[in-house]
Amino acid sequence: MSSHPERIAIVTGATSGIGEATVRTFVAAGFGVIGNGRTADKLNALEEELGERFVGLAGDAGDAEVTARMLETAETRFGRPADIVVVNAGRGLGGAVTAADADEFEAVMRINLGGALRLMQAAARGMVAAQEKDYPSKAADIVVIGSVVGRHVSPFSAVYGSTKFAVHALAEGLRREVGPKGVRVSLVEPGIVVSGFQAVAGYSDDLQRQFDEKFGPLLYGEDIANAIHHIVTQPPHVHISDMVVRPTRQDYP
Repeated sequence: MSSHPERIAIVTGATSGIGEATVRTFVAAGFGVIGNGRTADKLNALEEELGERFVGLAGDAGDAEVTARMLETAETRFGRPADIVVVNAGRGLGGAVTAADADEFEAVMRINLGGALRLMQAAARGMVAAQEKDYPSKAADIVVIGSVVGRHVSPFSAVYGSTKFAVHALAEGLRREVGPKGVRVSLVEPGIVVSGFQAVAGYSDDLQRQFDEKFGPLLYGEDIANAIHHIVTQPPHVHISDMVVRPTRQDYP
């Protein structure tokens, strides 16, 4: 490295949408970034484009080994532990309670909830130990990507929303545990963001058109990345613990 990055960040779900936009925003800000995603080719392309401040790590964010490798890579690549972890990896599942695919729900739970918990635990343990000596001179941030459908029950994604209600509970529980120890836990709840998320979740083209007609212009990943950057660049004693970001015309959820 030609210079020491100001902050070291881990971002999951880094190959598209909010995750990719956050990687780009952090690298532009001078941070060193480890990005995790399932698509090795996309991570390789990001490494070539973004240069020495970015390293990609392919694998399933719900896997304990991958979580450990992310944390280890921060130290081996940048020389010190990550002081920002963005818990973003996840997938959607369209449908109301009576219509959603119960088998698919198990896979969604594994990544959205199980993977999130695993990474939150590992990040918090390391950060609490570091902040014993570093706080309040340095900040440590765990940013959890929730959703407005984890705040309000949604008619078009109630089952997916249940995983986000649970993630919100984990984020608040962790904040109460580690906030007094100098580690900030921030929940970011996006409204409708333009990305491949809706297609993967099984939302119909017609429903996506309705979103755009009713609520547009919709958000882009960059809009949420800017909010995350704002949160992590506050002075160490200032904690933005919960932020809801919607398209201006989105009234609900």
